[in-house]
Amino acid sequence: MTVAETFVKQLEAWGVRQVYGVAGDTFLDFLDALKRSSLQFVAVKHESTAAFMASAEAKLTGQLGVCVATSGPGMANLLNGLGDAYQDGVAVLAITGQVPTKLIGTDTKQYLDQQVLIEPLAAYSALLTAPEATVELVTKAIHTALERGAVTHLSVPKDLWSRQQMKAIRKRPHLVSGILEFDPQDVERAISIMKSAQQPVVVAGLGAREAAADVKRLCEAWGAGLILSLGAKGMVAESFPQLLGGIGKGGSPQASQLLKKADVILLAGDTWWPEGYVPEQARVIQIDKVIANIGTRFTVELGLVGATGQIVPALVERLQGHEQNEQWLSYVGQSRAKWYAQVEKEASSEGSPVHPARLMRALQNTLAEDALICVDTGDHTVWFNRIFAGSGRQKVLFSGTWRSMGFALPAALACQLTAPDRQVVALVGDGCLGMTLADLSTAVRYNLPITVIVVNNGHLQMEADRQQVGEHTQLGSDLTNPDFVKVAEACGMAGFRVTDSADLDKTLAQALSLPGPVLLDITVSALMFPNTTAQEG
Repeated sequence: MTVAETFVKQLEAWGVRQVYGVAGDTFLDFLDALKRSSLQFVAVKHESTAAFMASAEAKLTGQLGVCVATSGPGMANLLNGLGDAYQDGVAVLAITGQVPTKLIGTDTKQYLDQQVLIEPLAAYSALLTAPEATVELVTKAIHTALERGAVTHLSVPKDLWSRQQMKAIRKRPHLVSGILEFDPQDVERAISIMKSAQQPVVVAGLGAREAAADVKRLCEAWGAGLILSLGAKGMVAESFPQLLGGIGKGGSPQASQLLKKADVILLAGDTWWPEGYVPEQARVIQIDKVIANIGTRFTVELGLVGATGQIVPALVERLQGHEQNEQWLSYVGQSRAKWYAQVEKEASSEGSPVHPARLMRALQNTLAEDALICVDTGDHTVWFNRIFAGSGRQKVLFSGTWRSMGFALPAALACQLTAPDRQVVALVGDGCLGMTLADLSTAVRYNLPITVIVVNNGHLQMEADRQQVGEHTQLGSDLTNPDFVKVAEACGMAGFRVTDSADLDKTLAQALSLPGPVLLDITVSALMFPNTTAQEG
């Protein structure tokens, strides 16, 4: 086999189905091999889109996402999406072409030491220098990415793709994971701390989604208030009487007050705690399957390493019959009632332009029970976190720690390719869409029935809020937007515009019912988000 064929067959052997990228002359032989394979090459308009798509696929499936780019600027354009995968700890393999072997290290066009460029982001990066090393390098790159939830990278000189190699493809091993056994004494240490609590709180994150029922049982047995990070949005029904919404700027102020009063806090699968919300006096227990995540961002008294779904049931069992603090539960209930009354007031706002809270409530009432919701980064993100109540079966994808604008459209494209039978929505700000606008045509090219919902207020609203609060100039936060509906139609998509809440629900339902890609441009009020500060991230 050639090196190109070996790459392709090795990817097939490990279950890869799509490769995202922009065609480039340093890997044309690789594209030839892709054309002859079962893999689909998804051609996009910009390499950052390709990397975001690979990251989103990995977030959705837990498997490997793959992107490809040419040398120099192509490689550089991947970095934003790879940064998202790196920060959120998902498995992505970036394959890049390189100049011919004889020109490496020279001043030839588009040469760059790619291993140096990607070093901060990649757990493993290698330059292929001999065809005989192909199988070993590809296998190591894939295995490292999957084992560590990391970005890996392989660079291949242009002249090596067509060279022959004789080694056989390595098949993916079948792995059987046993149930982790905990030292009873360590579990009892956690129980001892938990039973000392008079005002307990559970904060659940993305790592707890698969154990949602167990987390709910834990709160009931312990008498704890429950707060969810954005990654855990919708994992527990909003009707749960001990749930107080989200954490951080987009969460509820009542949740923040609850944290300040808590004496023991259990973090379940959550590594993000916004600055200013971390209690200084409470005793903290953290559950995470990755030991490196425990205690690295805030003070933790006890860390339990393992899957939430394995540890939480053991804690629930030992808390049966635990005497709860009814006064604390009463406070949680009162705080919850105050919060949801405020949410209802905001979400019921009518008029023109549309109140952003009203939009999020319309989405909540209209999206499918198992929808995949790709949320971009900006003011609309915090409104979504504040208002939207998920069904429990819906899944929210977002740029968690990297926080890049321009994530949602690429993520929606990847989600629709990976899960074609599910409803997929991209919730984007007008500033976010401006960064990936060309890839609306990618949805049309592959006939992907995504719905792109543009939250259009004519500003980089989050930055405008901070400028105003911090008494800065408003320079640069206003936007000059195109007519997004006309752009969508020019790309071959259906387009709708809503300027008044009276038309919102009907138009949203109509857009979601169409069989192909759709863009819905919603004019929303440029409101300052509640409790905005100049510094908060």
